Amino acid sequence: MRKIVFAVFLIASLVACSKKETARSGAYVARVNGAPITQADFNREIQSLPDYAKQMFEGAGGREKFLGEVIKKEILYQEALKEGLDKDPEFIRKIEDAKKMALISDLLEKEIMSKVRVTDKEVRDYYDQHQNEFTTTSRIRASHILVKTEAEAEKVLERLKRGEKFESIAREVSIDSESARNGGDIGYFSRGQIVPEFEKAAESMKIGEISGPVRTRFGYHIIKITDKKTGPVAEFDRVKDIIQQKLAGEKQKDAFDSYLAALTKKYKVVINKEALAASGNSGGSAVPGEKDKE
Repeated sequence: MRKIVFAVFLIASLVACSKKETARSGAYVARVNGAPITQADFNREIQSLPDYAKQMFEGAGGREKFLGEVIKKEILYQEALKEGLDKDPEFIRKIEDAKKMALISDLLEKEIMSKVRVTDKEVRDYYDQHQNEFTTTSRIRASHILVKTEAEAEKVLERLKRGEKFESIAREVSIDSESARNGGDIGYFSRGQIVPEFEKAAESMKIGEISGPVRTRFGYHIIKITDKKTGPVAEFDRVKDIIQQKLAGEKQKDAFDSYLAALTKKYKVVINKEALAASGNSGGSAVPGEKDKE
């Protein structure tokens, strides 16, 4: 059974990974009903495999084994043609969709990805100007008011907005009796010492900030950050790749937005609002609406 699953997976991988068709010329390594599998075909198929899969077909024995998989793929392909599946409207639509996405990908690579460059200086400047982003928080001190329901938590927030003191409300309504006695103070905690939802919210907050309702298995928390102790700034070499990817992503987005805005001005777009409205109807009947708008 495992061999069958692997064979199906491999054939699917071959189909998914295949590159553009090459001319069927040169010496053939096999024929299937007269159709040749050339050396170029075979090499292209094996090169399209991920590295871990290539290792499985090393050496003469491995290449012969892989040829068997390529032959299986050709047999299945010819059988699909014999059954006329290449004429099926749904198949043709899938091919057109794939062609459209491939062309869009090539266009973006040519017009945007290949033109966007992030210099070493830009990476270093970003690091120097955003040191706070690369400083880890080692310990956080927080207070909280714990209640059973979200409605109760919203009432606590309303009282805080009216100017009531956090500590007084904590002593009055918090069901965490131990921290309530201290005005909600739970002291300092480090990563992994408190429930994940509470920790995640606290890490994203600034000193003095009060959160909205944060749900954990204990109930709903209103959190107040009273102090944060930070560790050392991460070394440049440890974060430079992350910065490079961030800056490249931002540049690519800006370039894409500008490129698309320029293209949009060159193309005439007409929206048929009647057809758009009708597309939301299960019955597909026309719905009265505005005429086409340019």
